[in-house]
Amino acid sequence: MREIDCAKIAQSVEKLCIQACCVQTDDIKAAFKKAQERETSPLGQSILGKLVENGKISEQTLVPICQDTGLAVVFVEIGQDVRITGGYIEDAINEGVKNGYVNGYLRKSAVAEPLFERKNTTNNTPAIIHTRIVKGDKLKLKMAAKGFGSENKSILKMLVPADGIEGVKKVFTEAVNLAGPNSCPPMVIGVGIGGTMEKAAMLAKEAAVREVGSHNKDERYAKLEDELLEIANASGVGPQGLGGNTTAFAVNVEWYPTHIAGLPVAININCHAARHADIEL
Repeated sequence: MREIDCAKIAQSVEKLCIQACCVQTDDIKAAFKKAQERETSPLGQSILGKLVENGKISEQTLVPICQDTGLAVVFVEIGQDVRITGGYIEDAINEGVKNGYVNGYLRKSAVAEPLFERKNTTNNTPAIIHTRIVKGDKLKLKMAAKGFGSENKSILKMLVPADGIEGVKKVFTEAVNLAGPNSCPPMVIGVGIGGTMEKAAMLAKEAAVREVGSHNKDERYAKLEDELLEIANASGVGPQGLGGNTTAFAVNVEWYPTHIAGLPVAININCHAARHADIEL
């Protein structure tokens, strides 16, 4: 049995929050380079260049890539042979988020209650925490800073099997057109198919922070990813919604078995920064 102390978890989450909000991942940097090579719109080229420059300045100065540093979404994979010591893991994660957002001078966007008073919690907690028990003795943490310019454009549709692949494409196209410029394209789009209502949404969320350039292991779904990316980039939305053929860097699809009468489809969108960072303890 391997022991991991909550103090180490809190310290790791603090660092992940600052890193995710200020330093673009290598796959996003590569996606920008590829987009600059293929973008045909002069305005689109100019915008991509400015976004690249913004990312470089953010990394050099540790100033957030965007003023909306989002809600802290933390994916946790706990090996079944790990024992958490020194406290409660969710308290440790929230301590890390608090310290990351306060010490990193990141904007605090969390409100304590969603409908009536909506008072800011002043430290961006509580985090949205998704936990899975997995094999092994490792603890993996992935922090995604989820801004709501993109999150607000999420879509969930409970299709029926007869809607098939064309139904999925229709829902996807609606989501891209609805997002338009509001999701700060080029986007990274996660698509979840199957399971139940909440499972499809979780699949889409996980897909939205999957590495750009990766593909679903099932060739059929990998082909669907390519088809959906073509649909997105044919929309003409373009960088920052001002036209061009780079509306999305990637479309990542995840799926799960479902009911004989169901075909849940969820779309979750990330902006061009697709901010996330991860660590294995």
